[in-house]
Formats: sequence, structure tokens, C-alpha cells
Amino acid sequence: MFTLAARRATRPLLALAAAVLFFTLPAKAVSVHGTVTTPLGIPLGNARVQLIQGRKVASFAFTLQDGSYEVRSAVPGRFVLLISAAPFTPSIGQPFYAGVTDIIAHDIVMEYSTITPQLATTATGIPTPLPQIPSAITLTPEGDLYTQVGILNDLRQSPGVVAVQTGQAGGPIALYVRGGGSEANQVLIDGIPAADIGGLFDYSSISTTTLAGPELYRGANSALYGTGAEASVVNLATTRSSFLAPVINYTGDAGNFHTYRNEAILSGAINKLDYQAAFSRFNTSNALPLDEYHTTNSIANIGYSILSSTLARFTLRNIDSAVGLPDAHDIYGISASGKRADQDLYSGITVENVLAGNWHNLVRYGIARKREQVEQFAPTGEPVTTITDSLPTTTYYGDTVSLRGANGYIATGQAAFITPSFDAVSNRDELLYQTNYTFPYRIAALFSFHYENERGRLLDTATLNNQTAQRTNFLYTLQVQGDIKHRLFYSAGGAIEQNHLYGIAGTPRIGLAYAPVRPGKRWFRGTNLRANVATGVQEPSVANQFTSLYERLQQTGNQSAIATYNVTPITFERSRTYDLGIDQNILNQKVILKAGYFHNQFNHQLEFIGADGLEHYFGIPANIADEIPPATLNSLAYRTQGMELEVQYRPINHLFLDGGYTYLASLVLQSFSSDAVAAANGTPTTNPNIPGIAIGALSPLVGSRSFRRPPSSGFFAVEFVANKFSTAIKGALASRSDDSTFQLNNDRNGGNTLLLPNRNLDFGYAKLDFNMLFDASRRVTVFTQLDNLLGQQHIGPIGYPGLPFTIRAGAKIRIGGN
Repeated sequence: MFTLAARRATRPLLALAAAVLFFTLPAKAVSVHGTVTTPLGIPLGNARVQLIQGRKVASFAFTLQDGSYEVRSAVPGRFVLLISAAPFTPSIGQPFYAGVTDIIAHDIVMEYSTITPQLATTATGIPTPLPQIPSAITLTPEGDLYTQVGILNDLRQSPGVVAVQTGQAGGPIALYVRGGGSEANQVLIDGIPAADIGGLFDYSSISTTTLAGPELYRGANSALYGTGAEASVVNLATTRSSFLAPVINYTGDAGNFHTYRNEAILSGAINKLDYQAAFSRFNTSNALPLDEYHTTNSIANIGYSILSSTLARFTLRNIDSAVGLPDAHDIYGISASGKRADQDLYSGITVENVLAGNWHNLVRYGIARKREQVEQFAPTGEPVTTITDSLPTTTYYGDTVSLRGANGYIATGQAAFITPSFDAVSNRDELLYQTNYTFPYRIAALFSFHYENERGRLLDTATLNNQTAQRTNFLYTLQVQGDIKHRLFYSAGGAIEQNHLYGIAGTPRIGLAYAPVRPGKRWFRGTNLRANVATGVQEPSVANQFTSLYERLQQTGNQSAIATYNVTPITFERSRTYDLGIDQNILNQKVILKAGYFHNQFNHQLEFIGADGLEHYFGIPANIADEIPPATLNSLAYRTQGMELEVQYRPINHLFLDGGYTYLASLVLQSFSSDAVAAANGTPTTNPNIPGIAIGALSPLVGSRSFRRPPSSGFFAVEFVANKFSTAIKGALASRSDDSTFQLNNDRNGGNTLLLPNRNLDFGYAKLDFNMLFDASRRVTVFTQLDNLLGQQHIGPIGYPGLPFTIRAGAKIRIGGN
């Protein structure tokens, strides 16, 4: 038993032991550290970094001269970083969860101004500030989509881009970037390839519900994305929840043409889990008979922090839509009776891990399920019955019309309805692994492996001819990027793709960006030069695979002609792009001037060839050629080049001005289409009522411009934002463009009287749109959206009247939230 004196003697020893134990135990506190840099990667000292939890500042610190910082919190939960440093715009990071013992790395890039977002991912696969990227990229702010139903208007707010909608709301939207084809764009939805097999993608079905601003990479980038990125990459991402408490955001609006929309979004977070679910429906009758359109979107985005450095995320976007098929109303004078229905689903599970702040790993499993059904109802028009091979055949014709092109030529006659019926399926499963590591001296290396399993089906519902295809593809990518003294930025990489259909293809890319003058307070402080050379590939579509000349010869029992006339299976389409540009900051970041030059070469492009082409170019005898339906082969080549200009100006904090212009020169270099062949033989396709002018009925002639690419296009936007009120007027402008009526041998007598000369056939247009928002309270915002103020209907291809002036008005209501 201790004596009183002994107990008193041990007290200092116990206190010392307790102190030693206390200081040697691990500290129970959230620790967030990283580096704050400028857009050129220069460390930024004396920046204020605040760790926000809920409505409170849990901790704050100032960065050291090397840009490093560390903030701590003794309480676990969901946090967000708020960084401020003059003259930069305050930066708010993505919300994240952290436990009491977690150590989390977050690097921050400050922005010079709020004119444009500064981080892009599509160029290199790694979030990179725009001044360090050698490629041309357009970032659309999320707020620009606030009153929009779809993304068509905002796709047009970019240099080098022409978006063409065939018909009215719900009609297919094609994107032509720097003169490339509509199938030459890789489309990603939450990182998942979303285009059909072969690259076609209809942007009309994409709703703005929970959609972040689109990111558009102009140029080829198959070095990173493989097949599909022949002319551009379009990245569409779903927003994430930034609320702690559950919140419901409801939007309801209505307008003319029996238009209405309802949208509901539920979002919130619980400890390590953040969630967002949304549903929307849009209906309109359009301005043409038999052209009603509706679409529904079901969306989910759920994230879970497995560890402080590991995040799992599930995304889903399901789209169901249906629209009438009035066909080319101006060519027929009446509407056809048909329907196109689409069921599209894009979903994926992504797991990301960041180790030690500089080693990032990502694994994603994604699926795309796409089905398109085109069916015709009761026949429309005037029936005419003829006897062919002792069998009666009935053809239906539209009204007698006089069709006038923008070039002044007029065609008069009756056109036979071309009414296809089919059921097409394009499914894809993919597995992606990507790892990137940042070495000393700011050198980053990326490696990725991409596995794809594609399945396609094409059913002709009239003949019940059912064809299926399956492809297994592999893509290996390696890329290196970095900088020298925060002035010269480089990016080089390449990919090897093993495609089930066409074999192996290599796609290198290299780019340089140089900042000779860093941003400052003088008038012309902040110059950035960039140069980029890249290649792209595009696999053939399922329809092209089934109609290839090689397959046609096999199907018609002419296998011997394959070897005799050296016919090969169709292969990939290929592109090569050169890009030079300069970005200049003026008036201390108030004005940004961007100018660029591009030169693109598109080779081995696919087109149809008829019997006369088979005879002329392949020497296939007429008795064999006449048995073969129009076939597909890699026979088209064309060149595009041009200039892009853009000016962004913010004279005051509340006012933003933006405008751009693109000049495009396109030239068809090679074409084996039936029209080109006929012209070469001295018997070009012509309209007998317009003699002496060769017409490319189904594709452009050699020496002509590509269809639906206007040589001049532009856009502008004027936006005013105050505390409770904002308004904007935007415009999209285009000159006349080449096109065809596609009425080859399709008039009442089987002739070409409804063909018109290709040159400047489509009308130019100036489409003006206006929106206005007012915050009636903290939880209610009322708005209106007015489209096509001038009521121009010649915005789409010839024969397809566009939607006239439309107006929608409604309210956004928030219930709950923090």
C-alpha cells in the first residue's frame, strides 16, 4: 500500500505520462492541404483559403509564397473550399466529405476574371487551365442553360460550329465543326461515349435538366478518345448536389404551339453520400400538321466517399421521345403521316482515387442503350399505280409545289414520298481504366486502356430484313504534358486502336502553348499563342457496314468480282487537323480577343456509289453492276480551312458582351458518287428545266463545297445580370450554303425536275433569342424565353421550314434546402 508521501511523489510522474500519451496520439482533425496557382501554374502566395462547413468558417489560412496551404477542422462532415486573392475571382470548390482523421489534397487554380470558365478536361483527360491548353475549346457556363429546354441555341454560340436542325422541335440536330461531317464528333455523357455506332448523334433529345454547361473541343482528338473524335469532342456532364439538406427544385412553364414543360429535381447530401434525382417532360405541337413532339428525361447522380481519397459515383440519364415525321413539307406541300421514337439510356459507375495528391486513378464501367423506330401510318398524298413486271405498284405523290432556293432557282412539280420504316439498335458496353501521375517539375503522364463491346441491329420493317453486327474494340493511350518556366506548355500523345471491323489504327497528337506576355494591369498584358496537330478516325456505322460494296457483291452472288476488281471491305474514315491561335487580354482582363486558323483534311470518307460508278471506276460489267443496290465505300475526300474570331468584353461587372465570326472554305477533292461519275462521263445529272448546270443530287460534286456548311457564320450575346434581375439577347447568323433537294429521279415522271443547283441552295438566316429572369423571392424565380424573334423559317435545310417565333413563360420554385 502506498503511503501518503509515496502517492504525492507519483503525481508528477502520472501527469508527465499523460502529457506524453496525449501528444503522441494521432490528432483527430480533418486536414485539407494543397497548392493555389494562377492559370499559368505560377504559385500564388498570400491567398486566403477558407474551409466552409454549412454556414460557418471551420478554419482559414493564407498560402505561403510557394502557394501551399493547410486548413483543419476538429469536426467531420461535408466541406467546401472558398479561396480569394486580388485581382482574381473568388473560387468555390466542389463539396466533399471528410472524417476526423482524413488528410485530403485539393489543388486550386484561380481565374483572372469571370468572363469565361478556366478549366477544361476534353483536351488532355486531366482538368487543365485554358491558358495551358494548345487546342481550341468552348466552355458554356451552366447559367446560360437556365431558361433553355435543349442545347441547340448554345451550341451555336461558338466559333467554327454550325448546328443544323432538320425540321422543328424534336427534329434531328446535326453538328458540323470546322467543316467536318455530322458523324465526326465524339459525344460523351458523364464520360460515356454516347453516339451511335459510327458516330451519328441527335442533340435534339438532350435536355438541360441537371446539365452542366457543355464543353466543346474543336479539332480531332482520337489520340485520347479513339474512334469518333474525327472533328471534335462534345462533353456533356450531369451536375452534382451542392446542398446539405434535401431540396426540391421545380420548374414549370408554357407557351404557344401548345407547349408546356414540367421539371422536378431532388438533391441533398447525408454524410458521405450526395444524391440528385430529376425528371422532366416537354410537349409541343410544333407549327406543322402531324408534327407533335414530346420527350421525358429521367436522371440520377449519386456519389459516395468510400475513403477520403476514393469516390464512387453512379450516373444515369434515360431519354424517351417521340415526334411526328411530316417530311420535307415545302417539297411535298403536305405533311406525311409517320412517327420517329427514340429510347436512349446512358449510365455508368465510376471509382476515382487520388493518392498522395499527385497520382490519380479512375475506373469506369459504362453502358449506352439506344433504339430508334421509324414507322409510317396511313399513306399520304395522291396514289398513282403502275405495272412493273406484271405486278401493280402504288406510289404516293405530294401536291404540286414551286420550290425556290436561296440561289433564285425554282423547281415545280410533284415529288414521290420517300417513307422509310426501320428499327435500329445501337448498344455499347465499355470499361475504362485511366491513371495519371504528376512528376517533379510539373510533368504529368497519362495512360489509359479502353475496352468496348458494340452491338448493332438494323431491321427493315417493310421487308423484315434483319441484320446484326457485333464489334469488340480496344484502345491504348499514352500522353505526356507539362510546362517549362510556366510559359511554354506542351502536350503530346498517341493511341493505338484495335477495331473489330477495320483492324489497327494509330492516332498521334502534339500541341504547344506559349505565354510570351503574362497577364497584368497594362492594356495589352496577357498573350497566349497555341498550335496543335492531331489526327482522328471514325468507324463505319452499322448501316454502312451492311451496305458496303464488298458486302453487296457477296450478297448478290458476285464473290468472284471481289478478287477480279480488287474490292476491299470498308475501313475507317480519317482526318488530320492543323490549328494555330492567339488569345489576347486587353484592358486588364476586361477584353479577351481570340483568333485562330485551322486546316483540316478528311480522307477515306464514306459515300454511296451507283451502278454507273461501278462500271466506270471498277470496270464491273453492267450486267453485274445493275444487280447491285447502291453501295458504300471509302471514296470521298475533302478539305476545309478557315479563320475563327471571338471577342469577349465586360465593361462593368453587370454587363457581358460576346461575339464571334467564322470563315469556312471547303472543297471536295475526290468523289466516286454517281453524280460525279456522270459528270466525268460528260452526262452530268441536271434538271431538264435548268439545262447546263451539273447537280450533285445525293452528294457534292468534285470542286464544290460540302453540303450544309455555310462559308460565313457568326454569333453574339449581350447579357445583363443584377441582384434580382437578369436578361440576355443572343443571335446566331449564317450565310447561304450548298445543299441538295435529294429528289433524284423522284418527280411525277421519274425525272429530275425537282432538283435544284447545289450552289447557295440553303438560305442564310439571323436567329435572335431573348430571355429574362426575376427573383420574386428567395425561393421563387419567374422567367420568360423568346426564340426566333424575327420569325425566320428558312433556318434548316431546304424543304424543312423551321419553327417560327415562340414564347415560353414560367417559374422556378425551390422547396427546402440549406
